[in-house]
Amino acid sequence: MKETVLSGMRSTGKLHLGNYFGAALNFIKMQQEFNCFFFIADYHSLTTHPNPRALKANIKEMLATYLAVGLNPDLCTLYVQSDVPEIPELYLLLNMIAYKGELEKTASFKDKVRKPGQTVNAGLLTYPVLMAADILIHRANKVPVGKDQEQHLEMTRNIASRFNRLYQKEVFPEPTAFNFGEALVKVPGLDGGGKMGKSEGEANAIFILDDEKVNTKKIMRAKTDSGPTEVNSAKPVEIENLFQILSLVSDANIVEKFDTAYKNCDIRYGDLKKQLAADVEAFVYPIRQKANDILNDETYLKEIMAKGAEKARISARETIKLVRAAVGIDY
Repeated sequence: MKETVLSGMRSTGKLHLGNYFGAALNFIKMQQEFNCFFFIADYHSLTTHPNPRALKANIKEMLATYLAVGLNPDLCTLYVQSDVPEIPELYLLLNMIAYKGELEKTASFKDKVRKPGQTVNAGLLTYPVLMAADILIHRANKVPVGKDQEQHLEMTRNIASRFNRLYQKEVFPEPTAFNFGEALVKVPGLDGGGKMGKSEGEANAIFILDDEKVNTKKIMRAKTDSGPTEVNSAKPVEIENLFQILSLVSDANIVEKFDTAYKNCDIRYGDLKKQLAADVEAFVYPIRQKANDILNDETYLKEIMAKGAEKARISARETIKLVRAAVGIDY
């Protein structure tokens, strides 16, 4: 029997090259080997009160993009969080055994509370409980998580263990962090700093569905220096970043050509950026075209959402039945 793996995608984010190489490629492989649930987390985004029209557009865009990159609804369960009413029911029940003190200690909550003018709502405080409900509703064994989510996964394990102990029923497994067996590719940003990500600023990331002109403009504005002055000198971070992105989207001979030019101190950064922009566009164009075709087919998109919700609810209903029996509300 295949192990169950669950992963959520934020509804407020657009897919960029960092997401693609860092997670999406692994998702495509994972769906072949595991019982995979992939969901778009729209409830989570409500803690920041997004514009309803923008939220709806983001949901459809995320769904279309993940379909375009290779997630197959016949091989995995791909759904929108709010289409599964068993999730908020489990969220409510788990809140009854979650403690205020432990929720206030989560790093993400403390970071947001410290920000001046931040309004703290109950959803923000109990955010980790909703994450736990997302995972436990399918009794997932494994969850792909980054460093920033490890504390939330540990809280999920604590809540699962506490529920089983309190009601003396082994309803939930204690999920573990999942690594597909391959090192995640860390795609650097265009600003010369850390990894690519929307949270680092729009100018830092290359978004797959953005127009060619938008991405080219970002790349041409990427930070560089005055160029090497010594043969075979090491590349500074901002230049190494550009070479790393180039290595992901370009042929090896092109990367070698510019690497040799850098070592020989005759590199022209303008030429490097133009080549990178052209190769990025060649890489993302077919994905963008496929995603746009899906977005323009409203009927197909609704069919995919309905199919995903139906599959997710089969699993969710089984879990809720066990939970209700354990709690004693299966009258």
